[in-house]
Amino acid sequence: MLPRAALAAPGIATPAAAEGASPLPAPAQARRAGGLGDAAWPWQLASFVLVLAAWEIAGHWPVSLAFPPASRVVAAAAEMALAGDFGRAYAVTLPPLVAGIGIVGITGVALGIAMGLSRAFEWFALPLMVVLQTAPIAAIIPLLTYFYGVSATSKIAAVILLAAPIVVLNSYRGIRNTNASLVDMCRSFLGTRRQQVTKIMLPHASGMIFAGLRLGVSAGFIGVVLAELLISPTGIGDLISYNRSIARYDKMFAAIVSILALATVTLSLLQRLENRLFRPDHAVP
Repeated sequence: MLPRAALAAPGIATPAAAEGASPLPAPAQARRAGGLGDAAWPWQLASFVLVLAAWEIAGHWPVSLAFPPASRVVAAAAEMALAGDFGRAYAVTLPPLVAGIGIVGITGVALGIAMGLSRAFEWFALPLMVVLQTAPIAAIIPLLTYFYGVSATSKIAAVILLAAPIVVLNSYRGIRNTNASLVDMCRSFLGTRRQQVTKIMLPHASGMIFAGLRLGVSAGFIGVVLAELLISPTGIGDLISYNRSIARYDKMFAAIVSILALATVTLSLLQRLENRLFRPDHAVP
């Protein structure tokens, strides 16, 4: 059995860490524990207001009829929400997105961990993940119709194609970047391979794995919208393309802003969850 303090430390333990004290001063601990901190929201609100004001001013300049001011976009968004357009669109868009992210979240993390633990499996799977990460997915997505037709399966496949490389490679790098001294210490205490993985590698890589999942969710939003724009004109992609075709640019921008807002809220919630899970005051003393 390993000492709990030695297992929980990400590097070499210091006397202060061994006694349960943090080497950071109290203000730094508070900032790390709270993420951005409560004092950050006024700046975030000011940034949001500044962008909307700039958008409103730019929309009133006679530059392009396809760029409406922010006030018209907000009014169009309210009209579409009351008419149920957003509800019907997201009822089609969200199920394949959630299904694709769920598949990637389970199989992608498992595949990345397997690559990090097995050199032979790394040689087999790593080149494929690198190719998928660098491939022009927007050009590949229309080819999915040859395999799955115009269906929700094509959307799920598009989400997986964009999200899987990010999740797999982050999980793989998290395992591979485990502090070698901790693994050697586990061996010196006669720890088994299972204990090395469950007590050392996975806790050490958990932060990077979770960050990969968050980035995978972001890529999943991109994948489902691309699929709806390029494969099947349904859901939020249909709202964007249809309103563009009839020159209702205020509604087109309202649909775009809605998917951006949903993605931003989702990623913010995941960021908060990550901060709560991996902040210092949750560490094992």
